[in-house]
Amino acid sequence: MTYAFGIDIGGSGIKGAPVDLSAGSLAGERCRLATPQPATPKAVAKTVKKVIASFGDKAETLPVGITIPAVVTHGLTRSAANIDKKWIDAPASDIFAEVLERPVTILNDADAAGLAEVYYGAARGNDELVIVTTLGTGIGSAIVYKGILLPNSELGHLEIDGFEAEKRASAGVKTNEDLSWPAYIERLQRYYSHVESLFWPDLFVVGGGVSRNASKFLPFLELRTPIVPAVLRNQAGIVGAAWAAAEEAKAAA
Repeated sequence: MTYAFGIDIGGSGIKGAPVDLSAGSLAGERCRLATPQPATPKAVAKTVKKVIASFGDKAETLPVGITIPAVVTHGLTRSAANIDKKWIDAPASDIFAEVLERPVTILNDADAAGLAEVYYGAARGNDELVIVTTLGTGIGSAIVYKGILLPNSELGHLEIDGFEAEKRASAGVKTNEDLSWPAYIERLQRYYSHVESLFWPDLFVVGGGVSRNASKFLPFLELRTPIVPAVLRNQAGIVGAAWAAAEEAKAAA
């Protein structure tokens, strides 16, 4: 399968585009619509339908993958970050399938970004244990071993030194507390050293908007594990969702 459609749902915007799976890149300019307020499951699903419809006939038969800022198990969303609390324990797969009139694949947003980086980005060709972290409002994570995703890892919620990790070391905290780079590096050092000691990964990949400034902090972290910036950045969710949808469609065929 050469193409699939990826949707990335965020707190402020819903972005989508067809993806060329042979290259791991968008096959057209992405469409972005504002996330409805309140961001209830039905309202979000209707906006997703509009995003897909904007691409016309070429999107009608493509598998659809959707990222959600939530823990996802068996088609249910178990949590809700930056979206309405009605997503908690919602039958998300069924809601999307009903509104879009086709089956969909849904997954956690950080997991989608992780898959994209493993198959097309900074971790491409690494067939061992890769941990992808996204430093944003919180800290998202994806654990991939030999190309297989361990879903919903939620490593931003680790307790370190009596604090939830993402409340000390996310990019959002750096902004809110106006941390200098040296002060932020100290917090990141504590976080990545802890994760490293738990999992002994072969590679860390760091995404999120702050990865644009990777040269200001990654070289100063002292770790056994190589740590590199993400490559796909704001396209990672769309690409990873499309890849997951194509794989699920292939398995069902």
